[in-house]
Amino acid sequence: MRELTALERGTLEGAPVLVGRPDDRKLNDDLFLPVWEKTRRGWLALFGITLGLTGLLFSAIAYTFAKGIGAWGNNIPVAWAYDIINFVWWIGIGHAGTLISAILLLFQQKWRTSINRFAEAMTLFAVIQALLFPMIHLGRPWFFFWLFPYPSTLATWPNFKSPLLWDVFAVSTYFTVSLLFWYVGLLPDLAALRDASKSKAARIAYGIFALGWRGSARHWRHYRIAYLLLAGLATPLVLSVHTIVSFDFAVSQLPGWHTTIFPPYFVAGAIFSGFAMVLTLMIPARKVFGFEGVITQRHLDNMAKVMLATGLMVSYGYLTETFIAWYSGDKFESFVFFNTRARGPYAPIYWTMITCNVLVPQILWWRKARENTILLWIVSILVNVGMWTERFVIIVTSLHRDFLPSSWAMYRPTWVDWSILSGTIGFFGLLFLLFLRFVPSVSASEVKELRRELEHEAHAGAHAAKRAAPAARVR
Repeated sequence: MRELTALERGTLEGAPVLVGRPDDRKLNDDLFLPVWEKTRRGWLALFGITLGLTGLLFSAIAYTFAKGIGAWGNNIPVAWAYDIINFVWWIGIGHAGTLISAILLLFQQKWRTSINRFAEAMTLFAVIQALLFPMIHLGRPWFFFWLFPYPSTLATWPNFKSPLLWDVFAVSTYFTVSLLFWYVGLLPDLAALRDASKSKAARIAYGIFALGWRGSARHWRHYRIAYLLLAGLATPLVLSVHTIVSFDFAVSQLPGWHTTIFPPYFVAGAIFSGFAMVLTLMIPARKVFGFEGVITQRHLDNMAKVMLATGLMVSYGYLTETFIAWYSGDKFESFVFFNTRARGPYAPIYWTMITCNVLVPQILWWRKARENTILLWIVSILVNVGMWTERFVIIVTSLHRDFLPSSWAMYRPTWVDWSILSGTIGFFGLLFLLFLRFVPSVSASEVKELRRELEHEAHAGAHAAKRAAPAARVR
C-alpha cells in the first residue's frame, strides 16, 4: 500500500476511505500478507513476552484457587478490588468492536469497512479476559455453575434479583453474539485463504472453518441476511451490557455508588475506552503491515472524534456526580467525593483519572493532533490508563471508608493482584498476535465491495457531470 499524499493528509473531511483503486488480486496480496509471510522476529519476541505473561496469569489463578481469596489484597470493608476493577475495565474495552461493526453497519458508514475486524477481534479477546473474573473472584470457584439456572436437586437456585446474576447473562450473551458476528464476517476470507493456500494442512484447516463457502449468489444472500440480523442483535447489547454492569454498583446504598447517572455514564466510558484500545492496537499494526492505503487518515480522524465526544460525556458525568454530591446535602455522599477521593489517601489516583480522561483528550479538538499518529497513539494509551484508574476510584474509594469510621481500612494490592492484571493484558496480547498471524486483520471481501461501490459512485458522478455540461452551455 502506498503512503498518503500531503493533500490526502491535509483534507480530512474529504479524505478517502480507500487510497487508490487496487484490483482484487492486489488487495488479496496486501491484506493476506501477514498470513502468508514468514514469521517476523518482532512477532516472535512479542509472542514470547505475552506467552510468559499468560503463564503468570494462570499461575496466579492457580495460587488463588489453592490459597483462597485471602491471597489478594481484599479486606473488610474492601471486599471488591482488582477483580471487579479488571472485570469492568475489560468489558468496557469490548464495547467499541460492537459499536463499529454493528451500529456503523446499520447506518451504512463506509469508514467501518477497514477497521471492523480489528475492533471485533479486540471485543472478543477483551470479553474473554472479563469472563475470567466472575469465576475466580468466587469463594468456591469450583461451584461457579451454581450461577446458572440449571435443574438442581440441591435447590441452589440463583437469586434473579442479584445484579451479579444479571452480569452472567449479559456478558455470556454479549460474548456469544460477538463471536458469531466475528465468525460470520470471516467466512469469505477464510474461503479465499483455503483456495489460495499452498500447504495442504492450511487448506484443510481453513476449509473446515470456511464451512463450505463457495461464494455463490445463494451463499452471499444468506450471508448478508445473517450478518444484518446479528448486527441488529448486537446493537442493543452495546447499551444493555454495560448498563447492567453499572447496576452492580448503582442498586446498592453505598455513597459513591447509589446514583442514577451510572448507566449512561458507564456506557459512554465503555465506548471511550474501547475506541482508545482500538487505536492503541491499530496504529502500530497499520504501520508494520503497510495498511495505510486501507486504514487511512480518515479512519483515525473519525475514531479520534468519537473518542473526544465520549470523553466529553465522561467528563460531564464526573462533573454531574460531583455537583449532585454537593447540592444534595448528603454528608456521606459529600464526604466520598470531597474528602475520600479528591483529598484522601487515594487522591493521586483520582487526579490521574481526571488528567487522563478529562484533560488529555482535549488535545483532539485540534486537527493537527488528530493527524499526528504518534500523538494519537499516546493519547489512546493514556485514556486506557485513565479508564482503569476510574474503575479503581469508583470501587476502592467508595468501599475503604464506609459509614462507620471503626471499619475503615486501606486497600493494598498483593503480587497476586498485579500478576492477574498484567497476566490478562498478556493473554489479551497473545490472542491478538495469533489473530494477526493466522487471520486477515482487514476484511478483504468488504474492502473489495467498498472499492466497487466507490468506482460505481465515481462513474455515476462523471456521467452526471457530462450530462450537465451541455445544459450549462445552452444556458
